[in-house]
Amino acid sequence: MGARRKGRELAVQALYQIELTGESSAAALRLFYERADAGQRAKEFAATLVDGVQAHQAQLDGLITEVSQHWRLERLSRVDLNVLRVAAYELSHTPAVPTSVVLDEAIEIARRFGTEESAEFVNGILDQIAAQLGVKEAMPRRSAREDG
Repeated sequence: MGARRKGRELAVQALYQIELTGESSAAALRLFYERADAGQRAKEFAATLVDGVQAHQAQLDGLITEVSQHWRLERLSRVDLNVLRVAAYELSHTPAVPTSVVLDEAIEIARRFGTEESAEFVNGILDQIAAQLGVKEAMPRRSAREDG
């Protein structure tokens, strides 16, 4: 597993822990990263993502709320919500990362840590957020030869 994937997973786990415990101090996060089974690059990337999500959480939650019809944030699984927050942060604040990478990584993390329905749910919400932000990548056109 690459450092960035592991960093995304750590970020989701840290944000989940913050929600459960209410503890978001630098000391608590530092202890979390020290205990994590990951390399330094992954830990640094996770810390960047957590800081970004926390700094922009109101904006990110607004984006998620806007596109998740019939779902209040309070009703979402904490895992799904934090996967969405991390991915929405990347989509809206890290333009160098391709949208397809952000979506693929979020779907895989949701599949690993969420419920059976998490991957599909996260995919649908993030697809709408990407469209709303204007970062949705066009599907590659198939040539007539490929169509058969």
